[in-house]
Amino acid sequence: MKTPITAEPVNRLVNEFSRLPGIGPKSAARLAYYILRGSEDEARSLANAIIDVKERIGLCSTCFNISESDPCPICSDPERDRSVVCVVEEPLDVIALDRTGEFNGMYHVLHGAISPVDGVGPDQIKVRELIERVKSSELTEVILATNPNIEGDATAMYIARQLAQYGVSVTRPASGLPVGGDLEYADEVTLGRALSGRRAL
Repeated sequence: MKTPITAEPVNRLVNEFSRLPGIGPKSAARLAYYILRGSEDEARSLANAIIDVKERIGLCSTCFNISESDPCPICSDPERDRSVVCVVEEPLDVIALDRTGEFNGMYHVLHGAISPVDGVGPDQIKVRELIERVKSSELTEVILATNPNIEGDATAMYIARQLAQYGVSVTRPASGLPVGGDLEYADEVTLGRALSGRRAL
């Protein structure tokens, strides 16, 4: 049996990095060796930041965005328009849309999209919570800003059908967003125009 040429702790770190989205084996190895070359203080700072975010960050019980407080800063902001809610797939989408300055309403984070191929149905994301929110509030408009791809479109259509009975206006951001793309990667001008030109579903 050949003797491993890489120390076990390094292999373990490479394996952990390779589990992150978008990180392949080569990128994982580069990250691991970068940490190995750095100081112990830098390594501890990274480790503590990871532990800190897991211990201190949770989900807002209203919109399900990640937050250190409950309700989150957006849901507790009295200057926000509480008659309209923008539905997104992930917390990063909230950051992308809010940066445009075109939207001053509330948000609802689904934490995913309906994808039968991946075994993700409506019950695996925050659809039921959205419906309850619509039923129990004074919302007049729901903007379905899911990603403009197959899963995002399917999710938007499913939610639109579920909300049809509640008399709320259901809209979708206008064209300008690239088909098959993710909101978090779109520029602020494109996102702003898409929001301001949203259309009814």
